Amino acid sequence: MKRILLHIGLMIVVAVAIAWLAMLWLKVWTRHDETITVPSVKLMTYDSAARMLASEGLVAVLADSVYDKSTKPGTIIDQNPKLGTVVKEGREIYLTINAFSPKMATIPTLTDISIRQAKSILEGLEIKNIVEKRVPSEFKDLVLGVYYKGHRLTPGARVPVNATIELEVGEGINEIVVDTDSVGSEESVPASDQLNLFE
Repeated sequence: MKRILLHIGLMIVVAVAIAWLAMLWLKVWTRHDETITVPSVKLMTYDSAARMLASEGLVAVLADSVYDKSTKPGTIIDQNPKLGTVVKEGREIYLTINAFSPKMATIPTLTDISIRQAKSILEGLEIKNIVEKRVPSEFKDLVLGVYYKGHRLTPGARVPVNATIELEVGEGINEIVVDTDSVGSEESVPASDQLNLFE
């Protein structure tokens, strides 16, 4: 009986020891007590930002680029996580860089479709600056031409996404309004009386 109790006691001691060692290993492996406060790398070049983050034990990842003419090209304009975020060593910091030139878009065929369709296509290409120029045409709301800086664009032309695109749109033919009251009163006059009116 004592031998059985001794074995049970040894098993309990071994289980506790294994659990303690596992917790200790997990704490070391996850660097539970080691954290890094993310620094700001905004307005730095990508290379400089990457070096600075690496010196802090962090990894720079170029995630996106946008064009902002008010900011120096080639510099960081956004980061995630933000300044002051507490992270673990080796955390990836996603950077957005200011492009040297605006993103370009290829203009598809936009003529002979409705103004609504043309706008939808341009907005899908990230072109937001769209103006309409109404011109005489029997086809109302039909796109007749596409222009950029006064030059007519043909399908396949490349323009910056921040460009202002002018769509030449037909205004349609004005409908002739018929006065139904006067028509009705005219029809109510007998034919013989109508002839007498011209005598």
